[in-house]
Order: sequence, then structure tokens, then C-alpha cells
Amino acid sequence: MEPQYLDALVVGAGFGGIYQLKKLLDQGLNVKGIDLADDVGGTWYWNRYPGAMSDTMSFLYRYSWDHEDLVSYPWSHHYLQSPEILEYLKHVKKHDLRKHFQFETELVSAQWNEEERRWVVTLSKKEVLKVKYLVTALGLLSKTNFPAIPGLETFGGELFHTARWPKDVDLKGKRVGVIGNGSTGVQLITAIAKAEEVKQLLSFQRNPQYSVPAGNGPVPAQHRKHLNETYDQLWDQAKNSLFAYSFDEELNRPVASVSPAERERIFEEAWQQGNGFRFMFWTFSDITVNEEANIAASDFIKSKIRQTVKDPEKARKLCPTEWYARRPLCDSGYYEQFNRENVDIVDIKSNPITEITLTGIKTADGELYELDVIICATGFDAVDGNYTRIAIQGRNGETLKDHWSKMGPTSYLGFSVPNFPNLFMITGPNGPFSNLPPAIECHVEIISDLIARAERNELPKAVNGTNGDANSHATGHTKSHTNGIVEALPEAEQEWTERCDMLSSHSLSRRIDSWVFGKNVPGKKRTTMFFFAGLGPYRRIVKEILDDDLKGFRRY
Repeated sequence: MEPQYLDALVVGAGFGGIYQLKKLLDQGLNVKGIDLADDVGGTWYWNRYPGAMSDTMSFLYRYSWDHEDLVSYPWSHHYLQSPEILEYLKHVKKHDLRKHFQFETELVSAQWNEEERRWVVTLSKKEVLKVKYLVTALGLLSKTNFPAIPGLETFGGELFHTARWPKDVDLKGKRVGVIGNGSTGVQLITAIAKAEEVKQLLSFQRNPQYSVPAGNGPVPAQHRKHLNETYDQLWDQAKNSLFAYSFDEELNRPVASVSPAERERIFEEAWQQGNGFRFMFWTFSDITVNEEANIAASDFIKSKIRQTVKDPEKARKLCPTEWYARRPLCDSGYYEQFNRENVDIVDIKSNPITEITLTGIKTADGELYELDVIICATGFDAVDGNYTRIAIQGRNGETLKDHWSKMGPTSYLGFSVPNFPNLFMITGPNGPFSNLPPAIECHVEIISDLIARAERNELPKAVNGTNGDANSHATGHTKSHTNGIVEALPEAEQEWTERCDMLSSHSLSRRIDSWVFGKNVPGKKRTTMFFFAGLGPYRRIVKEILDDDLKGFRRY
């Protein structure tokens, strides 16, 4: 089959892939988008488990670039459920983007061809593409992480992973075990218990979670009217704040600066308003970095757990023992579900799972929990998991997996990697830690701007044919090429990695086994994977770099 020549290939059809495809089409490029699924949705296409919900307010969990759509598209509650998000992303196809996507198609390999200055891409349907720009929108949380438990494949009942949830699952009258109680597990357990259909529901829990109410509910018409009238200000605030969650983070009020009574009042106000990020970052400025402040916040949440859960033993199991330092969770009545007689917890930290048998889950004390259904809510190989499984080869045959083998996943500014020219990763390693749609928009717009500069041949040129790199003369690049090369310098990647590591150095999150630092996958490098200074500061830093003659990028 003859290769197809394109300007760009966009891999992924979620929030990032859809917007990136649109931007490049608007720039007049010949672009194709691909996705393994049979429709748009990205992460939300696969995560259809009961209770799947965004933890971002509905008015921000969407695109900002279509004002007419912002004010007219219907949504009824403060938070969006998974089916609503899927419908919204399908609706965005009104921009006539679907004809540019090829679904049920997987990226098998990509290899940089130095002579042609193109990526040679092989797809699962045996097609070969030659593209100038390869843009990956694979998602932070999309590579499933199945637990390495002996006997998993021998289970005689039904076995599911939440990130590959099939249609028409029937749990009526069944004994259900859920392994994992992070954000997904909390949502799933709450929804299954509320449905009042299962015979038994067991949460196999390794680390109890701190979760606060989401504050979900119907949105009054007057509130929606106010949002519609102030969308420009709302988006400006979100994009220039730390986490883009529609509130101003508290930067100057440590816990110790107020009286105990005032501290409780502030915590209670945040609890009543709802949202995990609000509780952690709107209340006080030092919860994630100061031990005493963290204990005050965690004690407040644990007191709420004990007030809510009537059975003292269940309450004890549900009370966390670690720092309140994971990605903050919110829920729709999680703790209340454990007041049901058929809902209980199995503590697998003190009594680990030893094997899965034909009939259920066996723990270290020899007890066998007989089950009809096992659901793995065990999360993802986050950030780099989807990259290291694909043979993406840059210069000299080096793969991304090779590049990240020593230090873990790294990049410059979260989207560019040395020796991988014109490869752009939307929300790649060490991008901003924030609400995702605004962060995705930020990355897409930066990438689109760089590609536009490359197409116009307006990238900074080398002085006397060199950028100070010993290998620059060997590339053979000349100004006669119709497109430029965008590629990070090794020293820029190193400096950015060190900067991200420094920003997280005082965080209590580094003391626990969190996916945010790659600690949830056995054998994975423990490393900083985000820029923790926030979206607003990230945008300002990148603007300074772009305005400073693309500091940190190679000259040709």
C-alpha cells in the first residue's frame, strides 16, 4: 500500500484530539484524526461504569472557544455524568469534524525519517502515513492498570475493569466485589449501593480515602443566566488561576493564622459548598505542605466520617491513616452507603489479597470471599502508560520508552521531547496539574501556534548554521524545506524536569503511594509527572518562552 502524505496526524478523539483537529484544519492543513474507539469521547468513551462523573463544575467542563455553544448547550446539574459528557463531545462534531476522523484505528508505530523530515506512521489497518507533525492526545488517564493478583484469569464469575466497562452489565441479586477505592471506586461503590440491586457489595480497600461532598444538584435557571452573562470573566479567572476550578485559591492564609473556631467554620463552609479541590485549596494555603495544617484538615474529614457511618468498625476502616495528600476527591454520598447492611469493607492493607480463585477472592488470613462479580477499579498507568506501549522512535532509533527508562517520563513544557522532532504531546509529562479541559485547551493552542510558525518558516534560525550542539551540522537541514522543525533541547528538558521536581519537593503527596508520582504501578519509576505551580503560572511561563525567541528549542 502506498503511503499517504499528510501535514499532521492527531491521535485521540477526546477533548484534546477534537480541539487539536479543529485548530489545524482551521489553519488550512491536511489533517487526519484516529482513535481506537468507534466514536469520539476519549477517556469518557471507555469509562462508562455506574456513577462515572466529572469532578469539575459543568460550566467549565467544556470548551471555551465556542461562546454561542457555552450559553445555549443544555445541562441541568452542577456536575456532568459520563453519558452527558459523551453527548457533549458528540455534539461538538457540529463543526463537521467527523469526516476527518478514522475510528477503530490504532497507532501501531511511528518512526522519524530524518531525510524526509516526516514521521512514518503505521496504523492497525496496515495503512502507512507520512506526516510532518505527529500530535498525540492519548489522555493522562487511559492506559488501564489491572492488578497483578495470582489467579485473576481463573475467576469463574464476571470480571470487569471500570475503564473498559461493557454495555448492559446486570448486577441484580449478585455478590459484587470492588478492588480499589480511588476516585473511580468511590463513584462506583456509591452508584451500585444506591441502585439497591446487588445482594452484597464488598469494597476491597487498601488505602481509605479522604472524600468530601461534591455538592451536586440541579442548577437554578437564574444561576445559569448569571453564568451565561459572565462566561468571559469566568474563563479568564479559570485560565489564570492555579487549578482552573472556578474559585480563587487561598494563597495567604495558613491554618495556624486563625483560631480553632474560625478554622472549623471555614472547613464547614467548604464542606457544605462541596468539591474536593475547593476543600483542599480554597480553605487554607498550607494543607498540602504543612504537617500540622494537614492534620487539622484530615481530622475534620475523619470526624465527618465518624458522624456519618453508624457502625464504629466500618467507620474505623473508612478513616484514612495517611496524609491528606492525594488528588482530592468528592462524592455523592459515599460514606452513607456503608450504613447499608449489605455493604462492607475488607481491609486488604492489613490482610492482603493472596489470590483469586474460581469462586472469589482469598485473603492472607485464609478467608475466601465468594463473589459473582469482581470489578477492578484499580486506575491507570497514568501520563506515560499509553506512550511506552507504542513504538514511537525518534532520532537514532531511540524510543520514548528508552528515553524515559532512567528518569521516568520527562519533557520540555509538557509537550516536547529532545530527539523527537515535531512530536507534540497534549498533556504530556510535567504539564500543568489542573482541571483538564482548560489545560488541554492551553496545550492545543501552544502546539497549534508552533506548527503555524513552522509552516510559515518563522522559527528561530541557527547562527552560522549551529545552535551550539555538536550534532547540528549533521542534520543537513536547510532553509529550502517547506516546514520547520520544533524540537526541545536536552538541557531545556532537564531544567524543566528539575523545576517541576523542585515545585513538588515540599509536597506531602510525595510521601504516599499516589498515581500522581507514578507510585500506583509496580515497577514504574517514582518521579514528578506534573508542573505543580498551576495553570495560570504555566501559561505565563510558556508565553515568556515563546516571546523569547522560543528559548529551549533547537535552531536549524
